[in-house]
Amino acid sequence: MIPVRGYEGAKVAVLGLGRSGLATARALVEGGAEALVWDDNEAARSRAADEGFTVADLTKAQSFQDVAALIVSPGIPHLYPAPNRVVQLAMDAGVPVDNDIGLFFRSFATDDWDRFDVTPKVIAVTGSNGKSTTSALIHHILCHVNRDAQLAGNIGRGVLDIDPPVDGSVVVLELSSYQTELARSLTPDIAVFTNLTPDHLDRHGGFGGYFAAKRRLFAEGGPDRAVIGVDEVEGQFMANQLAQGPTDDQVIRVSGSRKLAGNDWHVFAKKGFLAEWRKGRQVASIDLRAIPGLPGTHNHQNACAAYAALRPLGLAPKVIEAALHTFKGLPHRSQTIAEQNGVRYVNDSKATNADSAAKALSAFKNIRWICGGLEKEGGLGRVQAQLPNVAKAYVIGREAAAFALHLGDTPLEVCDTMERAVASAAAEAQPGDTVLLAPAAASFDQYDSFEKRGEDFISQVQAVLKA
Repeated sequence: MIPVRGYEGAKVAVLGLGRSGLATARALVEGGAEALVWDDNEAARSRAADEGFTVADLTKAQSFQDVAALIVSPGIPHLYPAPNRVVQLAMDAGVPVDNDIGLFFRSFATDDWDRFDVTPKVIAVTGSNGKSTTSALIHHILCHVNRDAQLAGNIGRGVLDIDPPVDGSVVVLELSSYQTELARSLTPDIAVFTNLTPDHLDRHGGFGGYFAAKRRLFAEGGPDRAVIGVDEVEGQFMANQLAQGPTDDQVIRVSGSRKLAGNDWHVFAKKGFLAEWRKGRQVASIDLRAIPGLPGTHNHQNACAAYAALRPLGLAPKVIEAALHTFKGLPHRSQTIAEQNGVRYVNDSKATNADSAAKALSAFKNIRWICGGLEKEGGLGRVQAQLPNVAKAYVIGREAAAFALHLGDTPLEVCDTMERAVASAAAEAQPGDTVLLAPAAASFDQYDSFEKRGEDFISQVQAVLKA
């Protein structure tokens, strides 16, 4: 646990009592604060009370008398489309609003670090797609070389629930736009921006607000090194804003699809090969094509971002390359779950928007594509260029028929359920085909989460293959 510093003897309110909320309350108490907790869910309040926390109805204005701060969980709106009523009451009372990420950065460093030979580091990863895989890949490589490392934030453990750092520790944080937008303190040593595509636009008042939330990690965080994906204009703009000149190596530009030029520090993948260039000279090359845990150009971009984040820590290219070959991938992200009779079954349930689904579709040929769900803003325009890779689409979800209308002349079957989609796809698949779940939509019309959707896909595939 990371005890929260700066609130000793003060009352701090915590809104939302899921994993991060409870961890925050515990860390506040460990640091000497009094935690006043609230959740609209009665069962969550009851669990917090059983743990000994003071449950205070924060929906009443008088609850913020003598409160030093309100700490908000990521899923609770603090600005758009409208602030949660508790957040609004705190702002009306002049009470600072923060989140667990802000508390972490103000509390992580301690006087104990004076005795360390190697100062602990924080690598923070954000972006629309690939941030989970990039974060996990960085953590995997650090563990492979026996460096003390912890994975936290939007993946792994709650950020305040991790162990205090030891000499040479590295903490790898995956940060969502909800987290970067609200955190009052952001001070990573190395910050990574993977890419930007439309997502969560209702929570940020549009695409510009979404980009601004991501940009805070760099513009206000002031990292020693910034690893920036430049395959979109927003990344190009941010790299340009952060660099002090054409040879500034505090910015490492990354591309997953094209060769980069210039005398700066850059890492790119082209035709399956990762290349590192610095000061106009190539210093390393890695063949990514034979790494099963990183299929497709989108994962090659993730590999480039992870590689670039680790090079400033002194890891050699050959060491990183060896670790890449041992990476198995993450569940629900281009996860190969079975191969039988020449047919590959891949679970990419995390492809919850059109851009991430398009990247999954670009990684394979002869695809039996299981898609559909709760459609997001922006439609399916980004998948259109990859539809030639699709032999047939099998559409699921409560609005499957409406979703299917976006697929044009692509052969398709409206299946409604995962069970029917998997059965049909498996029955029609030929050797060389890939049965791919990449929904291009949220899961909440039929499932509690993308994880539950992916687990159902895995279960249905296993049932079909055993039959």
